[in-house]
Amino acid sequence: MGKLPLGHGEKRKGEAMESSAFVYIGLTVITIALALYVDNRDFVPQRIAGGRSFGRPPGLQRRQAGNLTAEFAVYCLLAGVSACRIAVGNDYWVYRDNFKLIAQGRYVSSEFGFNLVVGWMQDLFGYDNYLPVFALFSLITVFFFVKALHDQGSNYAFSLFLLLTGGYYFNSLNSVRYYLALALAMYSMKYVLRGEYGKFLLWIAAGAAFHKSILLVLPVYLTAKFLARARLKKWHYAAGALLAASLIFGQELYRRIIFYFYPYYENSAFDNGDISYINIAKCGAVLILSLICYRKSLSEELINRFYFFLNLAGLVVYCCGSFIPEVSRVGYYMIVSQIFLLPRLLADMKKGWFRTLCYVGVIGAFTGYFVVLLYRMYDVDVRLLPYLNWIFN
Repeated sequence: MGKLPLGHGEKRKGEAMESSAFVYIGLTVITIALALYVDNRDFVPQRIAGGRSFGRPPGLQRRQAGNLTAEFAVYCLLAGVSACRIAVGNDYWVYRDNFKLIAQGRYVSSEFGFNLVVGWMQDLFGYDNYLPVFALFSLITVFFFVKALHDQGSNYAFSLFLLLTGGYYFNSLNSVRYYLALALAMYSMKYVLRGEYGKFLLWIAAGAAFHKSILLVLPVYLTAKFLARARLKKWHYAAGALLAASLIFGQELYRRIIFYFYPYYENSAFDNGDISYINIAKCGAVLILSLICYRKSLSEELINRFYFFLNLAGLVVYCCGSFIPEVSRVGYYMIVSQIFLLPRLLADMKKGWFRTLCYVGVIGAFTGYFVVLLYRMYDVDVRLLPYLNWIFN
């Protein structure tokens, strides 16, 4: 056969790349459809409160069994797509090279917990057998994402929709260590709400063994809980203003602290001072909706107030913290709370045209963001598309 014209070859490649995007689109549609069978409303308050409950009516037990079946199916699909990937993500082969260095006992900059697990997996499966390593981290990360939704998602399907279209799950196919830490941070929120601070500290310590940026949530989550319980006074507002001012005028001090822990970020491609306008818009929109729903959903509701102050903290970081390398990831520890806050706010609104408008607005905004995200997945600095897996490719 003669050589294909260059234009025809490029067209075929483009078609293949476009078709692989339907893996992510189909996964989103199917898992959300399964999640519609999950009715979590009667269980989430008890899971957040902690403790054991006895003597539940049989109807609730049957419903809980149905919920767990649907949630398990969601987990299997999400974990399967993630665990079976190969050459997906701009840092996939960088991780593979680091796996080899770890097995050789050479220095890598990743945390000790990550290095121990990678070394153990290569002892078990063989040197440079990297597919099981990626699969293990996928299974664990997706588990904590789904478990966080199970414990805190009062509208499970809506929260899952926000998790997927907000990019948290799909970006976890990149940056393996960070998104494991993010999933653990989501999961640990319930311990802050319960006041079980010892368990919270233990889970964050576990996360820090894989990505030490998670240590940031210790002061942030505890402060959010404090503010959620407090009757705000003038000094609270003054302290908040001082904090925001320190981010603007004390950037050099903050940068010294950051580069002490992450020296390789200084003057790197991540140290670019970009402002995340999309995340500012998301946080601002959630803030406006929260203020609209304040009297019914926030004035006396501890859980909603906790999520609200996390969103507010994210807004401050995105507005005043552009000097922070990878500021989007720093803010994600805070604004991931939107996954739980938005469904609770909208559910509390009075039925009518305005509530419908808000639902349409939120769903439309996140769907639009997801479409943009899909197009950006082809960028060389993202490379989440085309999707390849070791079963068929």
